[in-house]
Amino acid sequence: MDRNSTIGLVLIGLIITVFSVMNQPSEAEIKAAQKKEAAAAAQKAEKKQNKAAKAASTSASTSASTSASNSSQVVEEGELTTIENNELRIELNSKGGMLAGVYLKSYKSYKDFAGKKDDALCLFEDGDALNQLVLSTAKGKIYTKDYLFDLVKSTKTKAVYEAKFEEGTIRQTYALKKGHDLSFNIEVLDNKGFILDNTVLNWATDFKKTERLFTEQRRVSTICFNQTESGLDYLSETSSESGVAEENIEWVAFKQSYFSAILHPTNAFPKKGTKFYIENFKDGHPQAWTHLKGYHATMALDFQNNAASFNWFFGPNDYEVLKSYDSGYDDILNFGWGLFRWINIYAVQPIFNLLLDNGMAIGWAILVLTLILKTILMPVQWKMFVSSVKMRILKPEIDELNAKYPKQEDAMKKQMEMMTLYRESGASPLAGCVPMLIQMPILLAVFRFFPAAFELRQKGFLWAEDLSSFDSILDFGFHIPVYGDHISLFTLLMAGTTLAYTYMNSGNMQTPQQPGMPDMRIIMYIFPFMMIFFFNNYSAGLSYYYFISTLLSIVMMVLIKQFFVNEDKLKIKMAERKANNAANPKVKKKSKFQERLEEMQRQQQETLKNRKK
Repeated sequence: MDRNSTIGLVLIGLIITVFSVMNQPSEAEIKAAQKKEAAAAAQKAEKKQNKAAKAASTSASTSASTSASNSSQVVEEGELTTIENNELRIELNSKGGMLAGVYLKSYKSYKDFAGKKDDALCLFEDGDALNQLVLSTAKGKIYTKDYLFDLVKSTKTKAVYEAKFEEGTIRQTYALKKGHDLSFNIEVLDNKGFILDNTVLNWATDFKKTERLFTEQRRVSTICFNQTESGLDYLSETSSESGVAEENIEWVAFKQSYFSAILHPTNAFPKKGTKFYIENFKDGHPQAWTHLKGYHATMALDFQNNAASFNWFFGPNDYEVLKSYDSGYDDILNFGWGLFRWINIYAVQPIFNLLLDNGMAIGWAILVLTLILKTILMPVQWKMFVSSVKMRILKPEIDELNAKYPKQEDAMKKQMEMMTLYRESGASPLAGCVPMLIQMPILLAVFRFFPAAFELRQKGFLWAEDLSSFDSILDFGFHIPVYGDHISLFTLLMAGTTLAYTYMNSGNMQTPQQPGMPDMRIIMYIFPFMMIFFFNNYSAGLSYYYFISTLLSIVMMVLIKQFFVNEDKLKIKMAERKANNAANPKVKKKSKFQERLEEMQRQQQETLKNRKK
């Protein structure tokens, strides 16, 4: 491996390191959070039980008062109603006629965070969410979350709520469709005083913790919104941030790592009055260890004929599922940006899905996917190896040139002679760097693919119980700063193969030629040990992929060296080419780069002569 190839590998490592900044909580912190969550749940249940009778009586009296006075009343609590289909269980609250809780029946939370409700995954429960209308009237604002709605119709999949005000009646209808969709319709009946042009919908949700790798679940959580002209935009994933719509909004997504809630209106949300806010829960926040973040959206409504309609999606961040909606929902997936995303969507994802659709187990699918990608990159690997061999053959002559021109003033002459040496022998210092640059997009694309691939969620392989989380073969019971509280075996295997690959290529690494330049050999040996710390708390599926990929690179390099590239014959061939080019200098013209170097040298010599005069 020549110097440029080595620099390329180091750059990849540094980029991956930046992406791998970890803030994983310790096992003790997680257990403490679980106890705190359990205590809070018990307290909440007791509070509900104590107020059940009061809520029922309040509901009855308020309902009677509503009928008598034709005006809704402010209440403390409402009653819950459940509707469900094969995929969703939805809880609705008569207070505000609001969406209170969402349960995904086909999925489960990580075992330590699993709730009841038939073990269905809980996105949020009563008390975690809010969707209310803010209505403008001549007398001021009406916030529907404070008012009791009457449940006027209820079936297994549908619920209709109404609230009567002096200005008119608000009807809210929730109806489950097939799959993960919930329709939500708002109607204003007998409008006598509502200023609908100024009506907004407030939607807020605190998603519950559902994944073992809580840091990754929180790290990629944010609000995404699709603009009518510019397409997808989103708020920060790493810090609290607010944003104002600059265009009309086609849909809004409250996104986390593996599940999302997407609100899609029939008529786009007007930009005026539409804004978003994502809140990062810091240490000390009462929900810091039980919920992900606080999602808040205020959306202006475009009423048509005194009505507005929406579709709510509650489901997995599965590429095939999101793509089926043909609304750009799949854009929210963290597959990287630009070229990296294209590689994942049009190459990695289709191949991976094809393997899984044919009944292949997840671990074997990753192995076969790696084999396919390495086979595609085989010509690149070949080119890199041949380049490294050529540079190793030329190393004695390069050392001679370094000894011949030790002074900085002779750097131009040394560079010109090196260019001549490369040209005559058919070698190039860039021949190893360019293939590395070709590989880099795939390496970085896969780095984003596996942590975002829904297919890995809660799927085990060998000793790893969940490939979307870390694989632990030993829990310490205490936390080691930077490293964590466990040992991930796939991470150790990945680091070990990387170290072996580095050792096999150490003979090709050049020592620094200039004072103060870092020794790349030392850096490359340090890198595998750094990976142990960076990847210990990361997705086991990603570590497994890099382990297999590096292992295959070692095998390919050995095969190429033993059976396909004869270093002695290559050395003779380079010597013959060099001799022919030296005897016939006009056979191959100088490159434009070399011509520029010669011109710069002439100008430098003229400058020195003028200074001496």
